[in-house]
Amino acid sequence: MENKSVLVGSIIFVFASFFLMIGLLAYESYKAKQMKQLAASVKSEVRPTASSLPAQDFSMYKTKIGDEGREMVQIPEGPFTMGSNDGDPDEAPEHQVYLKGFYLDRKEVTQMEYMRFAKMTKRAAPRIEVFDDDQSKILKPELVVMSVSWDEAAAYCKWAGKRLPTEAEWEKAARGTDGRIYPWGNEPPTTKRANFDREWEDEKTLHPVGSMPDGDSPYGVKDMAGNVREWVSDWYDADYYKDAPKSNPPGPDKKGVVRSIRGGSWHSPASDITTTARGRGGFALQTHGTGFRCARSFDNGPSH
Repeated sequence: MENKSVLVGSIIFVFASFFLMIGLLAYESYKAKQMKQLAASVKSEVRPTASSLPAQDFSMYKTKIGDEGREMVQIPEGPFTMGSNDGDPDEAPEHQVYLKGFYLDRKEVTQMEYMRFAKMTKRAAPRIEVFDDDQSKILKPELVVMSVSWDEAAAYCKWAGKRLPTEAEWEKAARGTDGRIYPWGNEPPTTKRANFDREWEDEKTLHPVGSMPDGDSPYGVKDMAGNVREWVSDWYDADYYKDAPKSNPPGPDKKGVVRSIRGGSWHSPASDITTTARGRGGFALQTHGTGFRCARSFDNGPSH
């Protein structure tokens, strides 16, 4: 009888141990699952995906519509760092400049917009010599106008009740007040931020104006790196920064045949599309690598 009781007790102990082991395994599995979910939750909170990041908000900067119907962005009054000690010799020395507030076209002037001006003023349409046989490959309304001289760009701006920006105005609009290397910041350029460093591919070369928002400047100005270079009002002088006025520099007094160009083009390397890189060209130059946008002082009418 005693042996039978011992046997029954042993059987009960074995079964109890078995069920206890099953229960412990189930609990550990549940606990591991909970820890994994918690870790994933923490990871998603501290490392947000790019798609969840908020878009840049440029609404703090007032805009106005120019006489010809194009949107302009307010560039506020104040100081900024101009030039660079790490670029080409004509970018030095790095120095502080104080500018009055002004407006700048948000986008480069398009072919459609320039053609309206040309028809109203009875000017010839821009013609790119390398496309004499088939101009339709590159003459498209949504693309930036090109193959216009400095005089033609200045005439368009005057017709629109505006003017070409100074080099200093162009640079502040491109880099803001934090001394950034590119309009979007200090990260190297990519094909999502700028149209640069490529060979000519006929109608595929230029991008429609304003189509690369990842490359916007601190004020929301578009295409200030690559696509086409842009005329500014200044005569070009490689040594101008050494003795330039600290407030509202108008450009050098000297006359000549060479005007300043900023922003780089579709063919420019990364070093030539920085916010401080300076280009130059004869004011009669007409090329498929240069376009423009216009500026306007605050005292030329109320903002919208």
